[in-house]
Amino acid sequence: MEGVVSVIPNHKLKLHTTRSWDFMGFSKGQLGASIEGEVIIGVLDTGIWPESDSFNDKDFGPPPTKWKGVCQGPNFTCNNKLIGARFYNSEGEYDSSEFHSPRDSIGHGSHTASTAAGREVAASYFGLANGTARGGVPGARIAVYKVCWLSDCAAADILAAFDDAIADGVDIISTSLGSDHPIQYLKDPIAIGSFHAMKNGILTSSSAGNTGPYPATVSNYAPWILTVAASTIDRRFTAKAVLGNGQVYSGFSINNFDLNGKSYPLIWGGDAANISKGASSEFAGDCVLNTLSSDKIKGKIVYCDSFSDGSDIRRAGGVGTIMVDFPTDVAFNYPLPSTQITIEDGQKILNYIRSTENPIATILVSDPEHDKDVMAPSIASFSSRGPNPLTPDILKPDLTAPGVDILAAWSPVAPPSETFYEDTRSVKYNIISGTSMSCPHVSGAAAYLKAAHPSWSAAAIKSALMTTATVLDSKKHADLEFAYGSGQINPLKAVNPGLIFDASEADYINFLCKQGYDSTTLRIITGDKNSSCGSTKPGKAWDLNYPSFSLQLEDGQEIKAEFTRTVTNVGSPNSTYIIASFSPVSTITVSVSPSTLSFSSVGEKKSFTVKVTGPKISQQPIISGSIVLSDGVHKVRAPLAVYTFLPGSVYISSSASQNKKRFKGSSLYHRNRMLRHT
Repeated sequence: MEGVVSVIPNHKLKLHTTRSWDFMGFSKGQLGASIEGEVIIGVLDTGIWPESDSFNDKDFGPPPTKWKGVCQGPNFTCNNKLIGARFYNSEGEYDSSEFHSPRDSIGHGSHTASTAAGREVAASYFGLANGTARGGVPGARIAVYKVCWLSDCAAADILAAFDDAIADGVDIISTSLGSDHPIQYLKDPIAIGSFHAMKNGILTSSSAGNTGPYPATVSNYAPWILTVAASTIDRRFTAKAVLGNGQVYSGFSINNFDLNGKSYPLIWGGDAANISKGASSEFAGDCVLNTLSSDKIKGKIVYCDSFSDGSDIRRAGGVGTIMVDFPTDVAFNYPLPSTQITIEDGQKILNYIRSTENPIATILVSDPEHDKDVMAPSIASFSSRGPNPLTPDILKPDLTAPGVDILAAWSPVAPPSETFYEDTRSVKYNIISGTSMSCPHVSGAAAYLKAAHPSWSAAAIKSALMTTATVLDSKKHADLEFAYGSGQINPLKAVNPGLIFDASEADYINFLCKQGYDSTTLRIITGDKNSSCGSTKPGKAWDLNYPSFSLQLEDGQEIKAEFTRTVTNVGSPNSTYIIASFSPVSTITVSVSPSTLSFSSVGEKKSFTVKVTGPKISQQPIISGSIVLSDGVHKVRAPLAVYTFLPGSVYISSSASQNKKRFKGSSLYHRNRMLRHT
């Protein structure tokens, strides 16, 4: 039919602070509220709670004249801060707890919107993390597009939301959602929608996913998308378990429940198996759902061999839970006193239970003010890793931002923990983790750059954020750039990057043609019947003007690659940049030609070539170097990654052997649920 570009399945995608902005050195922007107020961030998520203090419009003037959006739905009012809201449900599936409007009943959307552009407000989580919560650009406007429900996020809704957001006049689009498996660009609603946004000068910031630390699990990997990993900040939440023998074990938990120092009987879940239901000691030891006997755990603290959300223990009358999990680098909130300890400490607690006639324990309230993470920033274990599963010539993720223990706005009708029907508490602000939380940090930073440079393209803003990022400590990350990309965002530094790697629609079309798309399949993405690959033949994407370099080699292949790049001067009119290359290892040679670039005006473009050569290599994990352009004032850095692969093989992205060794029972399932990935 006329007007139909393509027909694709209605895929279901997944939902992927008082301290975080300060931690990145961005305590407050320097542009002023009036300039920030010209920028509109479109948030595709679970909706928003409009009455939250984070979205009040005190001292805001009317929306920018470019705004063409609407405020949709019953019992829902927008204002001069929250200037627009729409909702979509192509499947017609509603839970009884959900609103038929943009109002947020899950909490996720309110959290991401306030992280990107929430007002400065006093906030805490039951007194924890007490302080001032704010977004990156408190003066910016917010437009909400509710595409996610308890039944996930439908592709048709996402595409419709992108269409509306572009027509409404947003400047930045934030999408904390994605697929948990690779999707071709022509079937990926976020890739297609963000391509159309890019054509209109709108950058899309997207979460990398929560299926780390396995390789090639990164999502939202199209080169026109800014893909965001999640890293820690210098505040962490732990709760101590104190045993009757005086031993104290500290574990990760956002625990606000105060037992007032009172100790309770301590029991191993395996000793509380519900025999009448046929539960075995092994399953009950993992505290698997419906395996525990209420008669045996009522009034007691339950020790679990595996990760648990605590709902079954609370339902059965348990007082609290001490659970084992690995790795332990992220805290969750639970519907009862809880803490998550290491396997080693868990064995000691189990030994105490076994050797004591009447074992007892208590769990203390979290104390983040006296529990600092001196190793931050580090990439969270859950953050999805590269390499790019679809286009290995493009390094992903692009960069990282805070995504662990982030305090932001919440829907008061959504429980603070994942146990929707067990946790009856109501909060205005909640602490959660995930790449869903890191994504809006970058969306806010991108909006800040858009306010400072209204004429910059989506690729220019992306380049500025990547080339000025703070490089993370490689000694703490075996997977290097596959974990953190260019590094952690530095919004203030990104405003003045010196040089940018710009790219246009034509550059991305050339990229797609080299990926094997023909004119027919190309038009599915571009939506333009005039799009054509012409004489372009499939090949490497080494000429795409990307602010990083990725070289994938077959096992036994000789190292030989040539990349071309063009930089645009956005710094001093008269400047000379010296280009230095840092080789990953001595056997690899990285040469740059020319070695200097001289500019005489702003907007002037200069090109250079990077050649990477070396002997045949095999079985080589990622090794990284970089290309750095410096004029003595600006340092423009682009990472270089080299790695090998076996032709025809598939990355072991969900290793059954590691899963069996590291986690018991349903640990990974529960951890992903707690990371808002379902």
